[in-house]
This record gives sequence, structure tokens and C-alpha cells, in this order.
Amino acid sequence: MKSRITAHSEYGKIESIILKKATDAFISEALINDQWQELNFTSSPSLVPGLKEYHDFEKLVTHHLAQTFYLPTCEDVSLDSIYCRDAAISTDHGLILCQMGKPQRIMEPEAIRAFCASHNIPILGQIDPPGTLEGGDVAWIDERTLAVGHTYRSNLEGIKQLKMLLAPFDIEVLKVDLPHYRGPSDVFHLMSIFSPIDRDVAVVYSPLMPVAFREELLNRSFHLIEVPHQEFDSMGCNVLAIAPRQCVIVAGNPLTKAALEQAGCSVFEYEGTEISLKGGGGPTCLTRPLYRSIIDTGFNE
Repeated sequence: MKSRITAHSEYGKIESIILKKATDAFISEALINDQWQELNFTSSPSLVPGLKEYHDFEKLVTHHLAQTFYLPTCEDVSLDSIYCRDAAISTDHGLILCQMGKPQRIMEPEAIRAFCASHNIPILGQIDPPGTLEGGDVAWIDERTLAVGHTYRSNLEGIKQLKMLLAPFDIEVLKVDLPHYRGPSDVFHLMSIFSPIDRDVAVVYSPLMPVAFREELLNRSFHLIEVPHQEFDSMGCNVLAIAPRQCVIVAGNPLTKAALEQAGCSVFEYEGTEISLKGGGGPTCLTRPLYRSIIDTGFNE
């Protein structure tokens, strides 16, 4: 069997990726002090430890990577721009620029647009107001099925526009209605409770998972690795697959790590107090994979 390249995967080996370095997002202690409360960070990130954390995280993610793009410093965006997954969705037909549900992040998709123009990265389309859609609410289940969370960050109009953009390519958009949980000010995306790490394996937090979506995954023969209650707030469920069953997680989730290893996964940890826990963005949030290589089984998934 041969490998092939696609954007329609959350588990294949990452071949190209967009990142936003902490140096270009956090910039200075003064900027952090000015923004962290308005952005609803749990506390103020410390700049120097945050830069060290990001350096170590970046090394894990970009090791043996074919192509890495770095978003530059931009005065129109905030600290949250470090969580670069949220501003765009990767497809085989070009990026879809999102429309942020968090008002303070409204300029991030335009920063991505300008970046794509200068790097010849194709754009398929965009989500327009009154639609809202954030990349953390969107995850590929297989190459023909895209799950999207209906949340405070991604509304029905945004999901409708996403369906229209993907309809010509015969892609099913599966709407997942998520609960109120901690309310509109909290960052609660689909990928807060669902992280695919292989063709038929996903890390999940079932207490906040809709029954219909959980059953859909089981009907598709997914093996679900359950994150324990005590490791949800420490981002045990936010798992980045850099390749099938090669997982990057925030340090401090030993039970989740053990469950991943029991399922045959290699687990790589990074300290994420400053760059992840305080801002509510784990390893999937810190990355916008563009293309991944997957094994061609000879049939569409």
C-alpha cells in the first residue's frame, strides 16, 4: 500500500503545517498584561517561561516535518492568535477562512488571508457574518465526513455556509450539538472533547459528548479512549496526532497518557502551563496542519 497526501485527516503524518510562534503572539509582558483578562485567560502568562514552553513544543511538532509556515507578528490580532487552528479549516480544495465567534479574534482570518496570498496557499472560501465558525469546532472523521460542533463559537449560519462550500465535493458535514457547559465566555469547542488519533481511534471526554455523536463514532467502529474526569480541565482530551498513534499532549495527564500507551500509542509531552492551560488552547489549538500523508487502502473511507 502507498501513502498519499490529503488535508482531510486529523491523524495522518503531518507533512505541512502553519504555526504562530509565542514570540510573535505574546510579543511582550506589556502586551500580555494589557490583554489577558479581556481574553478570559485564567491568569497572566509569563513571557520567558512561555517562550521556553513553545520552543520545546515546536521541536516536538516540527521534527522531520517537510514544510513549516510561520504566521508573522500582526498588530491587528491578540494573544489568542497563538491558537492558529481556529482561524481556518484545511481542505484538499484550499483553506476555508473562519469567522470567529470570539469578538476579540475577529481579525485573525484576515491575517491568514494575507499570509496565504504571500505564500501561494489556495483559499476555497470564507464564512461571512452573521455566520460564525471556529476551527476548533471542526474535525475530519474520515476523508468524506467533517464533524462540526454547534457551539457558542460556531452557529447554525456558519455551519450552513460550511456545508455549501463543501457540497460540490460530496463531503458530509455532520453537525454536533454541544452543551452550554460553562457558558458563552468559555472556550469549549468540539475538539475539547474529541481528538482523532488514528483511522478508527479517538480520545474523547464522554460526560460532555452528545449521545448521538458518540453512537455515530461507535457505529463507525471507532475505539474510544476515555479521558478521566480529573484530567479534563488539564486538557487530557486535547491530543494532537503528528502521525497515526503518535500523540502530543500537555504534561500532567498521567492517566490519559497511560491509556494512550495501552492502546499502542507513542506519547510526547510538553510543559504547557503558560501557552496552553492559561489560555485554554492545547496542542491541537496551537497548530493548523495543512496536509498529512495517509496509507491508501484502495477505497474511500
